[in-house]
Amino acid sequence: MSHPLGVSRPDLEVTDLPTPEEVFKVSRIGFKELFKYAVGPSLIALGISIGSGEWLLGPLNVGQYGFVGVGWVIVVSALLQTFYNVECSRYVLATGETPVVGWGRVPPGWPLWVPLSVLIVIFAFIAGGWAASAGQGVYALVHGVPPGAGDVEPRLWAIALLVLVFLITAGARRISRALELANWVMVGAILLALLAVDLLVVPFGLWWEGIRGFVTPAAPPAGITATQLGALAGFTALASGLNWYVMGHYRDKGYGMGHRVGYLSGLRGERRAVLASGVTFPDDERNRGLWRRWYRLLMVDMWGVFFVGAILGMLLPTILMAQAVALSGEKPTRANVPTFVASALGDQYGRLTFYVALVVGVLILFSTQLGIFEAMVRVTTDAANATSPRLRRLIEGDPRRFYYPFMLLLLVVISIIIFQSLPVGLVEWSANMSNLGALIYPFLLMYLNSRLPRPARPRPWHYVILVLNFLFFGFFFVNFIADFVGDPLVTF
Repeated sequence: MSHPLGVSRPDLEVTDLPTPEEVFKVSRIGFKELFKYAVGPSLIALGISIGSGEWLLGPLNVGQYGFVGVGWVIVVSALLQTFYNVECSRYVLATGETPVVGWGRVPPGWPLWVPLSVLIVIFAFIAGGWAASAGQGVYALVHGVPPGAGDVEPRLWAIALLVLVFLITAGARRISRALELANWVMVGAILLALLAVDLLVVPFGLWWEGIRGFVTPAAPPAGITATQLGALAGFTALASGLNWYVMGHYRDKGYGMGHRVGYLSGLRGERRAVLASGVTFPDDERNRGLWRRWYRLLMVDMWGVFFVGAILGMLLPTILMAQAVALSGEKPTRANVPTFVASALGDQYGRLTFYVALVVGVLILFSTQLGIFEAMVRVTTDAANATSPRLRRLIEGDPRRFYYPFMLLLLVVISIIIFQSLPVGLVEWSANMSNLGALIYPFLLMYLNSRLPRPARPRPWHYVILVLNFLFFGFFFVNFIADFVGDPLVTF
């Protein structure tokens, strides 16, 4: 028995959904088991999310222009992206295929969509602004002062952090699980430290101003361009139209049919094959009930962890930046924003505060670096394994034989690129390239999800939300191109 879906890829085999208890090896899923075993992929996404947008672009824009007229862009972006994440993950849960493999089922087929999607992800993120920014933070930690504009050493620290990502994945038994555990530690430490620092140094009036700015519809402030807002929108929460590149972790976590397809193991793990094509479930009473259970777990992971964390991850750094601007009497620039808050707080409250803020900044940017670098390798590995029988024979069914050599190659390429521009400039490029995805992938998702087994199909209003993603983020990408070749469409 099989389920046809799309073109140019094999039909999906049909078998029963596993139970969450079977996947997570527990007798029941209670509150404790939910957070110990089931929550996870959202943390990897959140580790990336609380990064370039939250520590660089959000504070940069708020520091220069204030909250009102900027904050609502953050909230709308986070809402739209969380809905989009759920729809990307719906496909993974129902088929066990990662999105980059699923795109190959959309007409005209995989020879167009799979290579194009890999290229878009790599083109968007290979600039390495997230790596270079983390390197600036490490430099300041080592030397006690922010780097100068022409210093080379921060880029060398960025390369060292890329090597650390390689070592984390190489030392893992199951790569996704290692990333989850790393992000439990980093995201938890980031949010707790930011909350503590904000409670200590940010006056209540600024807290209220930040919250009010998030919920007040207002015209963007004078002087800001749509390109700047587009970068902020693109990297609030995650990476707008390219968020799908992270959702494959639900397969490796074993959510739904992902449990039947396999996962990428680390060098210390046992050899694991990942099926080249996915599987799905029959439309019967038992599987309808199991689908509802898996979907509820997805909603908890996405709305209860990712969305809440993304909003806090943007609010806490931006009000801290507003206080740093008030204390220093200066505004951040694209060159100094990675270390601006630490310098301003250090001048006012002493060296301990300076170092605490730097550590938080490095953790924020490194969690982004960890997730993005690994995801570029993961997307390419999944795409190659699914579409090339010759490669599967060459690697003898062990994706690690492609994953780790490609990671080393990518490490070398990024190490060269990060010497070419200011870190924030590289991040803004990546963010606006992420918005390109919103012109393409919402429609591919509509095609795929409308052809899933009936219990897994979206409701009609979900398609409306996907169209809103296209309109909101797509506008910012079109503006970015107009700005790149001439003048932005809008300057406020």
